[in-house]
Formats: sequence, structure tokens, C-alpha cells
Amino acid sequence: MIVRGVAMYLIYAVAMVLLHPKYIYPFGSDPFVDPAFATHVLDDTQAHLHLSDGDTDGLAILYFMGNGGSLAYFGAHLSVHRDAGHRVAALAYPGGGGIPGNPSETVLKAQALDSYDWLVARHEGPIAVHGYSLGTGLALHVGANRDVNGIVLEAPYTRLCDLMMRASWLPACYIPGIQRWNSTSYVDQIEAPVLVLHGTEDDLIPITYGQKLVTGLLEAGQEVVFVPLAGANHHNTLHHPDYVKQFDDFLTNLP
Repeated sequence: MIVRGVAMYLIYAVAMVLLHPKYIYPFGSDPFVDPAFATHVLDDTQAHLHLSDGDTDGLAILYFMGNGGSLAYFGAHLSVHRDAGHRVAALAYPGGGGIPGNPSETVLKAQALDSYDWLVARHEGPIAVHGYSLGTGLALHVGANRDVNGIVLEAPYTRLCDLMMRASWLPACYIPGIQRWNSTSYVDQIEAPVLVLHGTEDDLIPITYGQKLVTGLLEAGQEVVFVPLAGANHHNTLHHPDYVKQFDDFLTNLP
């Protein structure tokens, strides 16, 4: 009986290794369409980057969305920055929104760096990165490897594989072949100030994960502002009454 149970568990583990990308990247087919944005396909990585008009000398925001649906569902986030007068560049992930390709941690991180390099060559002013949920890993990856002026993390995680362990009862962070998305690996590589926003009622990525990441950043000597959004869950942070003010206060005081 024990042998049979162990065998079934191992079969389950192998199945999850093979299938886990479908759970990390549940993208939808709706394309991103906004006349305020021009679409650019970058040569090196085939990244699909959408760039709004705006002042090339002012602040630009490089935005990385979450993993639900497609960029078409994150227009409200982009509007927050455009309404503040910022130029916005947003990466649309392969596999969603009608964009060809297979998403993976390696592919998305390469596209994120390519997006920054493309933007910095065309924008003379400061650049901040804003990541939401899955995109917080990309924002940290860019912030650790490029010269950004600020980093905004909205509903971040420590390691995505930690969340997988919580949901699957598997030691996901220790299984070969699992995409780990380890945000904690960047805490001592950041040089820009960081704003972390996290809903207190977030049941998808509980606020304890954001708190652990903030602790790691502070212990590494980073400049961090942590804002718990009381009553907000994973999907409605931008409707919180303090949301826009926190962005404005942080972004207007960047070096």
C-alpha cells in the first residue's frame, strides 16, 4: 500500500513538472488594442512592446503585467500612469493576446531586458519599472541588471515555486524542471528605490510573501517603501483610495 502511494505521488510530481507552465501562464487570446499605443516587435527576442506617446524627457514607465489573460486586461494600470503624464511601454507576453511563441521564465526575462534596452535608446528621461503579480519578477530582474530610476512591485512574491508548493503539496522549489521565479535572488542587486504595494486580503499571493520580500530588501540595505492596502485583494488594488497617491508620491520623488 505504501509503495503504491509513493508511486502515485511520483507520477503526480512528474505530471506537474510537465504541466506546470499551463498554470503559470494561463493566457487568453484577446489582443491589446489602444490607439494611444504603437506596437513594436523587437528584433533580438521578438518581444511585443507597446509604447504610448509622451514627453521623451519626462518619466517613462516600463510595465510588466500579471499572468492572467493578456495585456488587454491591464488597461486600467496603464491608464494610471498615462493620466499622470508618464510615457508608458508595456510588454505583451508570448502565448497571449494572439502573440506567437511559448512563454517561459527564460523567454520573458530575456524579453524584459530587451524591452528596457530598446526603450532607453529612445527615451531621454528617467525610466521606472512597474510589475504586477508575475510581472514583479520581471521588474526586479530588470532593476537588478539595468540602471533604472525606480521599481514598483504590486502584489509580489518571494519565489513563485513557493506558491506552487503551497498549492500542490510538492517540493516545487527543489524539483528539476520547475520554473522557480526566485525574486529573493535580486534583493542585494538593486540600486534604485523600491515601492511595494500589497493588498491585505490577497488570497492568491498572500501579503506575507510581500512582507518577506521587503524584509530581504531591507536587510540588504535597500531603500524600500512598503504600503499594505487595507481590504484590497489580488485583483482590486488599483481601486484602493490610496493607490494613485502612493504612486504619485513615490514617482515624483525619484532621483
